[in-house]
Amino acid sequence: MIPLYAEHAMRIVAAQMGRSRRVLVLDLDNTIWGGIIGDDGVEGLTLGSGSPLGETYAALQRMALSYKERGIILCVSSKNDEAIALDAFRNHPEMILKEEDIVAFRVNWDDKAANIKAIAEMIDLGLESFVFFDDNPAERKRVRDALPAVAVPELPEDPSEWISVFQAAGYFEQASFSREDQLRAGFYKANARRAARLERIGNHDDYLRSLEMTLSIAPFDQPGRKRIAQLISKSNQFNLTTRRHSEAEVAALQTNPEAFTVQARLEDMFGDNGMISAVICLKNNRQWEIDTWIMSCRVLGRRVEEAILQHLVQQARKAGALELIGRYIPTARNALVRDHFEKLGFTRIDDQPDGETTWRLVIGEYRDKNLPMKIEASPSSGSASAA
Repeated sequence: MIPLYAEHAMRIVAAQMGRSRRVLVLDLDNTIWGGIIGDDGVEGLTLGSGSPLGETYAALQRMALSYKERGIILCVSSKNDEAIALDAFRNHPEMILKEEDIVAFRVNWDDKAANIKAIAEMIDLGLESFVFFDDNPAERKRVRDALPAVAVPELPEDPSEWISVFQAAGYFEQASFSREDQLRAGFYKANARRAARLERIGNHDDYLRSLEMTLSIAPFDQPGRKRIAQLISKSNQFNLTTRRHSEAEVAALQTNPEAFTVQARLEDMFGDNGMISAVICLKNNRQWEIDTWIMSCRVLGRRVEEAILQHLVQQARKAGALELIGRYIPTARNALVRDHFEKLGFTRIDDQPDGETTWRLVIGEYRDKNLPMKIEASPSSGSASAA
């Protein structure tokens, strides 16, 4: 039993280290139903009760839906006519997956690897978060060769064996589950609507103000503890130091007088984005060192990081601190934030051969920004303000 035990233990460790996947991209024809919808029509598909093969495809859809209910994002990449493919989702009586369960459809005649890259850009997640499920070995090889970061399971010829083989890989292992996980698909669907609004409005500043954003800031607390620990363990791209803190360590930080903590939530006209950022500062005499700064990539480009910095500066100033110190520790996944501190006005004060850099912001030289959002801070985090 030791190999099996070790396999499952390491899945949990990997999940705590942010190695689990978040997105399942599905093919359609002969993958989630039997047959080719463009040729066989909705009525000619093999799906559901009445045949062993149809029940196999239905079981696969139930598996995908169970992942969605655990916060995994479902997408579709298929070589097909979109209107014809959507007809199956809307009108086949045995369809378990519905159109609203799918965050992004890329149904066209383009290369599937290119479609997966387009989906990654649309939902602002790295390709290392993706798993691609397709019955066709040639398509699997194409995606595997073009996008090595994407997990592409090699499936048996017999569809009845797919589920057991796929689940054995443990791509979507989770160490914990929060309400934000349950709502994640809705968050990313709303992001797609925001992208459409930006395209319509054009000017980025006007677009941001039109979103009617409210950023709520509070210190770490018991209700948010599980989500904070999860965000810290899962965030790899917008993560300046990639230091991991367990739920117990997050709890200890709540009462540590030498620590200043921030959890941030963002709402806008399209809904609640949930908790999107967490920051830990350690107080060292009249310096505050930013130990951890993470943010959900789905709110990139909305000036949230500027608002959080403004809050940090205000609170550090009240506490008598003279400067903020930040560090960037490079990893294989966090190049996105290499210039984070420079963009926020910090000055680089140290470079290490391994690429680690140290930055300083003099609090007395900082000037508040005109931000396109309302900022609401809890009483223990400072008074509410609006920009």
